Amino acid sequence: MRYTGLIERYRDRLPVGDKTRLISLGEGNTPLIRLENIPCEMGTQVKLYIKYEGLNPTGSFKDRGMTMAVTKAVESGSKAIICASTGNTSAAAAAYAARAGIKAFVIIPEGKIALGKLAQAMIHGSTIIQIKGNFDDGMQLVKEVAEFAPVSIVNSINPFRLQGQKTAAFEIIEELGHAPDYHCLPVGNAGNITAHWMGYTEYFDAGKASSTPTMLGYQAEGAAPFIHGSKVEKPETIATAIRIGNPQSWDKAIKLSKDSNGWFDCFSDKEILATQKLLTEKEGIFCEPASAISVAGALKDIESGKIPDGSSVVCTLTGHGLKDPDTAISQCDTDAMININPTLEEVKKAILENM
Repeated sequence: MRYTGLIERYRDRLPVGDKTRLISLGEGNTPLIRLENIPCEMGTQVKLYIKYEGLNPTGSFKDRGMTMAVTKAVESGSKAIICASTGNTSAAAAAYAARAGIKAFVIIPEGKIALGKLAQAMIHGSTIIQIKGNFDDGMQLVKEVAEFAPVSIVNSINPFRLQGQKTAAFEIIEELGHAPDYHCLPVGNAGNITAHWMGYTEYFDAGKASSTPTMLGYQAEGAAPFIHGSKVEKPETIATAIRIGNPQSWDKAIKLSKDSNGWFDCFSDKEILATQKLLTEKEGIFCEPASAISVAGALKDIESGKIPDGSSVVCTLTGHGLKDPDTAISQCDTDAMININPTLEEVKKAILENM
């Protein structure tokens, strides 16, 4: 049968009816890729997998939640949706609103959104409201405006978002045949780690898995409220997708971390970018900076022994690298680009000199 999206695939586990109009772009069903070269060079027997959510329709995991949020908004009669965003949510909201034939309003922080994500929000026809503030300021405004404007909030405080995002855990269990021992995720607003735990526990309770994983959440040093134990007033990091100082799913994330015997950690921008480049050069996988932090965390905890040898580990890559092309290019040695005349001899020379 033709795959038509995660709601249709998991209809019996999602809050939709037989007559619900599904707003879908074929999201979900993303690849689970086992890393080969990096673990080999480390000399580890850990089975390290990448759940590549950057291959969703708009290039990030946000599509999983947005298909549900917009489906339910349309079902309730909404003609418009609204969200605050550091980029990926705005792109997904704009695309799914266009698919549904309704209006999208997105509030973004001025100068704090990656170019690829801004382009998506714009080209899909959303109304972009840029504020002189950060994501947390935007989130507060969204909550306030929704009290009197006829719009549905589609940030992760919308419970239907998490319902859609939990399906990633279903897919992982089905493909591996079991739950991984550890699951590593970037943490910004903390909705995604919360949703994954929902999915894992739901399949465990249903007898579809014999265990649940230890949940590991990683943050950028400049936006690490879980590490500090309090909100960060002015979060800063190159990893724009997790540049959030006051997570909306704070309490849920703290609880699931304890329930799963997990932990949080943080990394510098330098470490995040180094891991992004490592993935591209060693495994051919291009993710946005925030995504790379899940792998940075896994590698550190494997090296320290916190993740034992022989474990199975899944790292979620939340967004595609083309979301933030400027950051990617800035890491490359453009001086190494070879400029030659269009002759066979010069091409041969360039190849032989750089083998």
